[in-house]
Amino acid sequence: MAGIGLFRIFDPKVRRHLISDEGEVVIDEVRQHWVVYGLPMLEVALAAVLLFVLATTSIGGTQVLLAIVLVLLAHAFWQFLTHHRDRFVVTNMRVMRIRGVFSQSIATTPIARVLDITLKKPSIGRILGYGHFVFESAAQDQGFREIRWVSRPDDRDLTIQRVIQRTGLRAAASVDVLEGDEDSDDDGTGPIGMDSAQEVTTTVAPAHHARPAPAAPTGPRSIFNSDRGNWTDDGD
Repeated sequence: MAGIGLFRIFDPKVRRHLISDEGEVVIDEVRQHWVVYGLPMLEVALAAVLLFVLATTSIGGTQVLLAIVLVLLAHAFWQFLTHHRDRFVVTNMRVMRIRGVFSQSIATTPIARVLDITLKKPSIGRILGYGHFVFESAAQDQGFREIRWVSRPDDRDLTIQRVIQRTGLRAAASVDVLEGDEDSDDDGTGPIGMDSAQEVTTTVAPAHHARPAPAAPTGPRSIFNSDRGNWTDDGD
């Protein structure tokens, strides 16, 4: 439990960067694969061996060995923080990459601007379960060109593809509403978002006796019959 609490202290606090009032939520928060901690753990193990040697034997150069131990531990801790705080985040609106220990870098781009994704899985990565994403988009110069050491890469790739697909479908539906290309509202009489009163046209009921057509009105016209009394004419 103490270790979990220590991890939370060094978390980059992704949710504070969300646009909560617009309904943005985290779909996936990608941490780097555990393999990136291999080198820091080796450094910690080597430092532990040196400390054991210093404690059990009386050899010269104690201060040098202690300095080496401190350097190894400091470098291992720095590497741990660097990898732990490097997060790739997929939300329902955009993708973000947050990284940095003391100075933080936050790169974002709308999910719709992600044009192409290449998933690279080296042979050792297929065994250990990690891969690398290569993004082709307008955001590649902002830190999204390559996202390395992604755990469960196949699942993450499917998640991103689903979010992109749903975003594209919502955008297409919005265009259809604006252009009036679809007729899928509840009453089946017009484009999405338009009620029946707005969809009624100003077609005039055919008259029983032929009469000359009146002049075009300058104001609003009633749509219920074609009698002169139902017209609004500012000139009368």
